[in-house]
Amino acid sequence: MNAKKIHAIFETLREINPAPVTELEYSSPFELLIAVLLSAQATDVGVNKATRKLFPVAHSPQQMLALGEAGLIDYIKTIGLYKTKAKHVIETCRILVERHGGKVPPDREALEALPGVGRKTANVVLNTAFGQPTIAVDTHIFRVSNRTGIAPGKNVDAVEQKLLKVVPAEFLHDAHHWLILHGRYVCKARKPECWHCAIEPLCEFREKTEAPRA
Repeated sequence: MNAKKIHAIFETLREINPAPVTELEYSSPFELLIAVLLSAQATDVGVNKATRKLFPVAHSPQQMLALGEAGLIDYIKTIGLYKTKAKHVIETCRILVERHGGKVPPDREALEALPGVGRKTANVVLNTAFGQPTIAVDTHIFRVSNRTGIAPGKNVDAVEQKLLKVVPAEFLHDAHHWLILHGRYVCKARKPECWHCAIEPLCEFREKTEAPRA
């Protein structure tokens, strides 16, 4: 896909949603980090239901440590892999207190050193909490990037590196939000809804779909 078409795609996505945000609910970098940790293999809706009760009680590493693993599990047991996640969250909070003064570090290496925090989670935190131009490639972004032809790649790392090269600088900060939302609500996995897709004329997906018959 050529640069002119890629620019037009992101220009269109920006026109539709000028200020995209994550659907995870949070009010601080710490809450965002915990929400993203909990969201692995879980829906944002499910995470939000749990954190609406959790965050009023524990909205700092110190308060989360005071809850302990067992106490945290009571709040997150509706989320998949909750036992492993509780262990990671508590250990992450311990490291934040001991090494970072209870603050979330705006640094990739430090973030990826936290239990359960991989490159994707670090990218989300760096972008959403600290405004850095990173792209967190999840299943939605991987699918949309390959299907549309914006940034085809065999794995998430390849797609991330390609996106960082081809997305114009003016769109880089919000790019992953636009792509996630587009994949979640329009360019769906089983059947993309091409018939009401704003970027359909620019998309290079060959098997375009038609609207269901009434």
